[in-house]
Amino acid sequence: MVRRKPQLRLLALLILVSLAAACAPFRPQPAALPGGLSDPGVRAAQDAVAQVGAPYLFGGADPARGFDCSGLVAYVFGQQGIAVPRTAAQQFAAARPVHEAELRPGDLVFFRMSPAGGGVGHVGIYTGQGRFVHAPESGRRVTEASLGDGYYRERLVGYGRLAALTAAGASPSAAR
Repeated sequence: MVRRKPQLRLLALLILVSLAAACAPFRPQPAALPGGLSDPGVRAAQDAVAQVGAPYLFGGADPARGFDCSGLVAYVFGQQGIAVPRTAAQQFAAARPVHEAELRPGDLVFFRMSPAGGGVGHVGIYTGQGRFVHAPESGRRVTEASLGDGYYRERLVGYGRLAALTAAGASPSAAR
């Protein structure tokens, strides 16, 4: 009987380790491109997700102080040495249009937040599966949201891909 206790403890420990491993979150690895380089769009999406929870700060572009929407985009791509314009409207003008069906992680999603029409005033980074990361507004934190959410769907202007991502293997498309 004494010998069985250590065996039971070992069995219990193995079961606990197995259960813990099964509950661990899945984190997809970056897609590999020819030459062993990982996809910069996937890296951008992963970097954006890493900022979820950072505070909103108008004009902010760093995790220590906070982000606004276009500052988040500038920071995430800047981490990869990709310079992007600073405002959402400038980022919209600089991005090559893509169709929704061709969205890839790292593409940008653009919104017109003013009910009176206005220009593009908000941007997020597409992370895949119909979701995007953005810095929504003062008093909130960087978060992930769904393109299927009615609030965002009715304000959606279009999708774009930065030239650096297109050069990395993504083909541009012709419609917004």
